[in-house]
Amino acid sequence: MPTLATLAVFIPTIFFISITPGMCMTLAMTLGLKVGLRRTLWMMLGEVSGVALVAVSAVLGMAAIMLNYPTLFIWFKWIGGLYLMYLGCKMYWSGKHLTLSSGVETTVSRTSLVSQGFITAIANPKGWAFMLSILPPFIDASKAITFQLLALVSIIMLSEFICMMIYATGGRSLKSLLNKGNNIRWMNAISGTLLFAVGVWLALS
Repeated sequence: MPTLATLAVFIPTIFFISITPGMCMTLAMTLGLKVGLRRTLWMMLGEVSGVALVAVSAVLGMAAIMLNYPTLFIWFKWIGGLYLMYLGCKMYWSGKHLTLSSGVETTVSRTSLVSQGFITAIANPKGWAFMLSILPPFIDASKAITFQLLALVSIIMLSEFICMMIYATGGRSLKSLLNKGNNIRWMNAISGTLLFAVGVWLALS
């Protein structure tokens, strides 16, 4: 199991990454407005399943690299750290307006909603980049990976679900709140600073 110190850093990091407007959060907001919260839950089921698959695949792939190619892993840590620093800076200086996508297909079929969420999660290149960059530093290679991975992935899934619920239930009110004043800019600034800090930690750990 991860230590309390590890969880104290991991939980807020994942939450700020999840709550930041992106493909999945915009999809949850759009579907919440168009088909209602109850049907949007099916999309959320597919999305958290896809995120879990991405997270597990990322960690297993990194575990293989750590065991067989330790030097490559060191280079990967630096690349991942620099990438997170870049994303942190980009997020910090990003614009403040949140835009609802009007081109999202909102099929009411449960199967279609689950598939839509799953495909959105696994087809998001930033999702893979985040998992490949963020998860490895929180894994202690000297301990069994299974329970650590189970705990971290469970936290990721719960964080994604909570944030999607916020977006889906908030709808237009949340959009208005984020676009009011500098709210979205402040949220991006906090998320960007946290990502930059994690990138530094990853590169130097």
